[in-house]
Amino acid sequence: MKLHIRHETRYDFDAPVPFGLQQLRKTPKSFRNQSVVTWNTEIVGGSKELSHEDYHRNTVELISFDANTQSVSLISDGVVEIEDNHGILGRHEGSTPLWLFNRSTRRTKPGKGVADLVQSLPEGEPLEQMHALSDAIRKRVQYEVGSSHPDWSAEDALEAGSGVCQDHAHIFITCVREIGLPARYVSGYLMMNDTQLQDATHAWAEVHVDGLGWVGFDVSNGISPDSRYVRVATGLDYAQAAPVIGNRIGAAGEQLTVQLQVAQQ
Repeated sequence: MKLHIRHETRYDFDAPVPFGLQQLRKTPKSFRNQSVVTWNTEIVGGSKELSHEDYHRNTVELISFDANTQSVSLISDGVVEIEDNHGILGRHEGSTPLWLFNRSTRRTKPGKGVADLVQSLPEGEPLEQMHALSDAIRKRVQYEVGSSHPDWSAEDALEAGSGVCQDHAHIFITCVREIGLPARYVSGYLMMNDTQLQDATHAWAEVHVDGLGWVGFDVSNGISPDSRYVRVATGLDYAQAAPVIGNRIGAAGEQLTVQLQVAQQ
């Protein structure tokens, strides 16, 4: 399946901004079941300073703002071809050691909520446990747009009892690492069945299972990724795979607008 994606992030400031820098991780990976046919990033109100690949093999673009700008648009557009692999990506590759994905971060530090979830899991094969874990998280933490904060940890979302796909992924990753398996966060695009227009990217998790390699789990939707999913960036948590992060100089207030379209070509 070929998917056409257009992803615009726009900042409008109520006063001129002297200086700003943004890191973009919006370029999909070409990897096994996924091939990037075309991809382009356009910057309005700024300039692309450089592009590099980080240690997770994510494409990172560094964007600077034009001096004293009051509006910046970051527009990514392209076509990606996907083959359904039932969520199985296969063996680990790259220079990043597999053991690193057992490491906790501030967002994935286990506490009582995670311990309770892990203890409640039935005995069984790793894949069976992972599906059971996904179901348990979805029952404990209701998907509710706007109910959480980007800085929340897995324990924060468990305590609140609500969250979004980012929170589901963090809880899943934290539990999996407690079990002793490597896990990582994935950000990307998802073609929805009921609409082409979206206001946010999607997030899910991947677990490294002996004999299979990396396997994906979308807790929010209760499935493993199929041909509607486009992998963009991976990391230990959201901070290392966020589509846009950065900072700026100046006290101007800002309005952020995200427009995302994902459709079958």
